[in-house]
Amino acid sequence: MITAELVRFTAPVRRANLPVLTNGQIDVLRAALTGRKLAACFGAGVDSTAMLVALHAAGLRPDVITFADTNGEKRATMIHLARMAEVLRRWHWPAIDVCAKKMLPSTPYSDLYGNCMANETLPSLAFGLKSCSVKFKGLVQDQFLKGAIKGPNARPAHPLWLDAQARGERIVKLIGFDAGPADKRRSKSQPVADKDFDYLYPLQLLGWTRADCVEAITRALGIGMVPIKSACFFCPASKHWELWHLAAEEPDRFEEALALEWNALTGRHSRFTTVEFGADWEDLVRNADRFPSSKTTVGLGRSFAWNHWARVNDVVDANFKVRRENKAHFLAMAAALRGDDNAFDARSCV
Repeated sequence: MITAELVRFTAPVRRANLPVLTNGQIDVLRAALTGRKLAACFGAGVDSTAMLVALHAAGLRPDVITFADTNGEKRATMIHLARMAEVLRRWHWPAIDVCAKKMLPSTPYSDLYGNCMANETLPSLAFGLKSCSVKFKGLVQDQFLKGAIKGPNARPAHPLWLDAQARGERIVKLIGFDAGPADKRRSKSQPVADKDFDYLYPLQLLGWTRADCVEAITRALGIGMVPIKSACFFCPASKHWELWHLAAEEPDRFEEALALEWNALTGRHSRFTTVEFGADWEDLVRNADRFPSSKTTVGLGRSFAWNHWARVNDVVDANFKVRRENKAHFLAMAAALRGDDNAFDARSCV
């Protein structure tokens, strides 16, 4: 549970006399965004936090700020969300609107994790797809603005949408893709506009990489406000350092992720047979040094199974329960493997 004590905000020490933006960068952002209707998509990670910092430094205020809650975010992310809410209050900015997908009463699950468990499958990203992000993040934020006529997510359109429609104007969705190679590839695969919204990437206008984003947050808010990477605790794009960190800080959730993977890879959709692999998936997890080379997704890590990784690295015991007494070791391993920009990965969430 996230208590008031955990989210109590104390402004950290900032790096004095270091502006967040140059005058030229301010001009770039203002030229692109002044006079537009702005909807900031906030993921509570490094990039989207830096995006809000940059907008504030340029004197630009979004009309609405949305956060899509999959009910699978890490505890630290939700704490950061609450702390950023306090920052926005001090800035006299709009509050963060938390959006979440609602299910039909007859649906036997209420969130993405439950969806995967009920269907005995992994998140779509484990198979190179992105439907989990579209369904549980993108769509719910669109519906928050545009409204929905029917179904469990029915709601009236947001006043910003109604005003834009009445004036014949378009809302600009601000996305926190940075200027690193991975995010630039992602942004190039996205349309600059669709029938409903225009899309713009302020961090790329600034030329900010992930390291630049960390520096900007540190300058504006203090090093204590640099968040961890925002993603579901069972995200298939998680790197090894993140697994060490999750096992250390949220062992219960790490075990839930292992259970999800076990459920999927031994369930009705499992492709693992003794004919192809020489053993079934459970046998490989429990006894093999490594999985045989295959194009088949072998676990949450796509090319590696989290359960197998946890067993060979002695993160779990024989019953696949986290060795909680080894928290200090787990944190040391996470620190040793993690990049300085706190985002040593290539996932699609921001």
